[in-house]
Amino acid sequence: MMIPFIAADTGASPVDVQLLTLGTALVVFVIFFLLAAKFVWPQILKGLDARDQKLRSDLDSAEEARQQANDALAQYEAELVKARTEAGEMIAKARQDAKAVAEELRANNTRELGEIKQAATADIDAAKKAAIGELHAQASTLAVAIAGKILDREISAVDQQALVNETLAEMANTK
Repeated sequence: MMIPFIAADTGASPVDVQLLTLGTALVVFVIFFLLAAKFVWPQILKGLDARDQKLRSDLDSAEEARQQANDALAQYEAELVKARTEAGEMIAKARQDAKAVAEELRANNTRELGEIKQAATADIDAAKKAAIGELHAQASTLAVAIAGKILDREISAVDQQALVNETLAEMANTK
């Protein structure tokens, strides 16, 4: 099957306008334009407005989130500085407390050592006096025994006590 070829009118000018075709095209264009302006264009504008509103809302939300993040960062930094300051103060106070406790322990130890030294000195003096008294008593007993042998007689207990007292008195005076 063969499609017949429609030959173009060679006598027609490209500038010739066919009014019916032009009128029909204009009417269709105006109807399309009016229908598009009435039904399609408002939907397009509504979609563009909604998109614009959403973008603005997202930008506002992003700006608000950025501001909140900056505020949180500033608050975090302030709390960090505060915590560092408090930690420094706590360390300084702990050092002062440790020094105070060390000084108190040192003072207590010094006092206790002094008391122990005094008690030891008192014990030594008491033991020294007791030893000297006993030494004197034994020396006087020994002296009486020797004197009794020398005199070849026995001294009575009263005479012996008198000699001991006399000898102790003499020894105390010679110190």
